Amino acid sequence: MDLDSKNSIKSSFDIKEIVKNYTKNWIWFVLALVIALSLAYVNIRYTTPQYSAIAKIQILSEQGSKSELSVLKDLGGFSGDSDVEVLDEILSIKSRSNFIEMVDNLNLNVRIFTEGRVLETEVYKNPPFTINFLEHDSIVNKTGFSFYIDFLNEETFGFSKSEEGEVKKYSFGSKVLTVVGDIVITPNLSRLSNSKGFIGKRYKVLVSPIEVVASGYRDRVSIAPTEKGSRMLDLYLTDNDQQKAKDILNELIKIYNNNASAGRKAIADKTSNFINDRIEVIASSLSGYDQEEQDFRSSKGVTDIESEASFNYGMSSSSEQELEGAKIRLGVVEALTNQVQNQDGFDVLPSGVIQDPSINDAVNKYNELVITRDNLLKNASSNNPAVKRLNDELSGIKQGVASSLANTKNALGLQVNSLSKQVSQFKSKLYVSPINQRKLTDITRKQNSIEGIYLFLLQRREESQIAFASATPKLKTIDYAYNLGNGPVSPIKRNIYFMAIVAGLFIPFGFIYVKDLLDNKIHNKIDLEKLVGTIPVLAEIPKIKSKIKLVQSNDRSVLAESLRILRTNIDYLLQAQQAKTKNKNNIVFITSSVSGEGKTLLASNLALIFANTNKKVLLIGADIRNPKLYTLFDESYSKNNVRTKYAGLTEYLTSGTTLQEIIRPSTPESPNLDIIYSGMIPPNPAEILMDKKMEILFNEVSEKYDYVIVDTAPMVVVTDTLLISKYASQILYVTRAGATENKVIQHPINLLEEGKINNLSFVVNHVNESDLGYGGKYGYGYGVDQKKWWQFFKK
Repeated sequence: MDLDSKNSIKSSFDIKEIVKNYTKNWIWFVLALVIALSLAYVNIRYTTPQYSAIAKIQILSEQGSKSELSVLKDLGGFSGDSDVEVLDEILSIKSRSNFIEMVDNLNLNVRIFTEGRVLETEVYKNPPFTINFLEHDSIVNKTGFSFYIDFLNEETFGFSKSEEGEVKKYSFGSKVLTVVGDIVITPNLSRLSNSKGFIGKRYKVLVSPIEVVASGYRDRVSIAPTEKGSRMLDLYLTDNDQQKAKDILNELIKIYNNNASAGRKAIADKTSNFINDRIEVIASSLSGYDQEEQDFRSSKGVTDIESEASFNYGMSSSSEQELEGAKIRLGVVEALTNQVQNQDGFDVLPSGVIQDPSINDAVNKYNELVITRDNLLKNASSNNPAVKRLNDELSGIKQGVASSLANTKNALGLQVNSLSKQVSQFKSKLYVSPINQRKLTDITRKQNSIEGIYLFLLQRREESQIAFASATPKLKTIDYAYNLGNGPVSPIKRNIYFMAIVAGLFIPFGFIYVKDLLDNKIHNKIDLEKLVGTIPVLAEIPKIKSKIKLVQSNDRSVLAESLRILRTNIDYLLQAQQAKTKNKNNIVFITSSVSGEGKTLLASNLALIFANTNKKVLLIGADIRNPKLYTLFDESYSKNNVRTKYAGLTEYLTSGTTLQEIIRPSTPESPNLDIIYSGMIPPNPAEILMDKKMEILFNEVSEKYDYVIVDTAPMVVVTDTLLISKYASQILYVTRAGATENKVIQHPINLLEEGKINNLSFVVNHVNESDLGYGGKYGYGYGVDQKKWWQFFKK
């Protein structure tokens, strides 16, 4: 087999081990999936469904539409295109005042819920009863409270202030005292025919401050352009009631259009009022001239006088008419100037009353910015950057209008003076004419001039109102609100179950992954082999579930089979060493890193397994610091929990006790197994083990017995085992699955590399069944009939 094939096999093996690490914990994946899917079901079952509604509108440009301000352009005004900023329109639509008005119109601050076993369901349309507050709206709209209604029958109901509070019985139509004063509850007449469905049900009524409800919907309604740069806007809202979501969006659009129309109407009314004021002044002048003519004709008895100097009269008339027109225009300029100067803040100005295109354009621009500023102030404070920018721009325009009006006023003053001089010149030429004719002509000229202006203003006033009535709305509704999809947008069952499955698989996977990532312990033979390299790992001993610790004769358990595998491998190593050295190699040291890794129990069971082959075996308790063999073989300890004080290894090394005196038989069931207990615990165990009698003991028992199993002290914590390791034919190092850390294994390996110990091998003890390798999974229990799980239910 080439190198690539070997690497391929190793890679495949590693992948299988990784997969096995997760599949052996399949029960956790199944449990996590069941829990996750159960939680998903509960979430879907008890989560209130949410429905989405969307409406589409278009921001209309005022291009091509005749503004109501342009109807007076002959008297002054401007007619320009309104460049609507989409962002400003969105902020205007989402103004706080719009949402408060919407909540108030739809009565959304009073909600009625049907109480269920777990969830409360809102009754939006056509509730079984109506609530009438007798207190003023300003108090109700600022108060938050709740109460409960029990629908007893068609005539009476129960009222309680809290869920567990006292229920008082009232008749429908009677007054009920609440925290905001009296209320009157009346049945919904349209639903009385089906009142049986309401009787016995409890309803919760929740009254919230209108500003709080408006703020909540303002945060939930989203408005955005359909596409970048588009004047089309999408209004989107998610709510637990399909119809309510649509009603909110439609009402919001309606309110905004009405408010925009109100702004236009304010400008039209301002213009009409200004014209009416001028008409009153001009009508008074015209009435005075009419009365003057009447008085003159009556006093002089004049009916008709022919013109004596048509040219002079004509020129005089023309000049005087121009003079009167100039004076009127001067009066208009002065009146508009006074309005501009007397404004404390920013208010719309009369449009189209000045015959100056530049002033008209400035006034129209000023009025548009004033309306934009008023809309922004509904949704923002005066410190808003956009409002400050408009304030600066309005101040500049206002100063420009005032400056232009001053210039126009000066020009008109000069024109009046000039025309006055011309009139005086022409009049001087008319002195030769009859006085009556001249006087009558003067009166007639004034009448004609004033009458022309009067009729002009009347016409413009009507045109202003017509222009307002025919003005297009600010918004065009493309699509009234409609629901998205055929069902709720949340919870979506497919997505929730999918996320539950993902979470059910990911959580145990992540837990196992992190656990393995942080795991620094040995779990089976495969883990240990990766650490020790070429040093043999002889077997893995499974975890014992039963209370029986020592293997019995003819034992077919998994533990016994694993010990037989260990026995075979040790026997193979001992025979190989004996073939090399030509000496009897039969002394096996059993050691570990620390106490509690199972070396004493393993040494005892290994000795029993060797003894079951009709071989003479001696088990020596060489761990004289912490002796444990008596807990397994001392009948007195097993019955009364009292240790029999046998003479043991310590007595042999420190006194004249002979070897035969310390050798004890093990159990009647194992006549081939003898035991040397540790004896008493000495104060200087290391020095005692260095005695020469130790070598004599090992030489004698090695010749007398086929196998000598020595339970020694842990190698990491004390030096006892290292002191006598030279007598060992084989050192079996015990590791405990799930307890022995990886870095600890390096200690015996270092001792081997340094030549301080020889013939080192390992064994993994206390391995979980799911972590057993190939031999443990397929070999243990071979030949024993095992029932399938379903067979345990059969008699």
